[in-house]
Amino acid sequence: MAYRPATWQRRAAFRPSGLFLGLVAVFVGSGWLAWGGYGSARLDVVLFVVSGWLVSLCLHEFGHALTAYRSGDLSVAARGYLTLNPLKYSNVVLSLVLPLVFLLIGGIGLPGGAVWVDHGAIRGRLRESLISLAGPLINVACLLATAAPFALGVDTGGHLVFYSALAFLAFLQLTAALLNLLPMPGLDGGNALRPWVSPEYQRFFDMIAPWGMMLIFVALLSPVLNLFFFTVVFDLGDLVGLPRGLVDLGRAFFQFWRY
Repeated sequence: MAYRPATWQRRAAFRPSGLFLGLVAVFVGSGWLAWGGYGSARLDVVLFVVSGWLVSLCLHEFGHALTAYRSGDLSVAARGYLTLNPLKYSNVVLSLVLPLVFLLIGGIGLPGGAVWVDHGAIRGRLRESLISLAGPLINVACLLATAAPFALGVDTGGHLVFYSALAFLAFLQLTAALLNLLPMPGLDGGNALRPWVSPEYQRFFDMIAPWGMMLIFVALLSPVLNLFFFTVVFDLGDLVGLPRGLVDLGRAFFQFWRY
């Protein structure tokens, strides 16, 4: 019979960490500064985008963990994955450091999978696939939320700094969702396919998976692949009403050392 934690333990397992709440506070505060035009526009945008991106990383991993918990793996609660604390992830480098490097250098968003799941406790292959897809779906939800003002035709003229930062953050959510859904080892799209393939392919998959993110990074260094990827991203951005000009302006504020 599976062990089920007491009610107070379950509540504690789902209590948001102070670190996550602090990130939310920085996100809201920097958004207020950008909206009002207080201080340095570049600093406001950097704080807003980085804190917003880190909040979405926490939510991305929480999506994996919550789906695993609902699918039978109660151990994710004991590991602290449900508290939205980024320091509880099994690999801080994959979940935080490398995505920040991608963000600062390449201006793209790529969360890394770092929630350890006890696959032996998961009830069925479909649930395993849903666990993998839960993270990118969080990014899709964040994309729709951040792109909503532009899709609704909001007047951005009076608060250009804020809306350019919001547009760039939405752009990052789009790149994260698209890259993570690629069906290759090491990414969530590949992990969703893994339960459905033969054991031989699964062994090959497990050999390649640790290098999945680096392979993506190397592939995007190719001018041809880079152009193709960003063409697809901007075309999808057009579908959700994301203004290219504001995305470029937000990127210029964020990566001020390049402009």
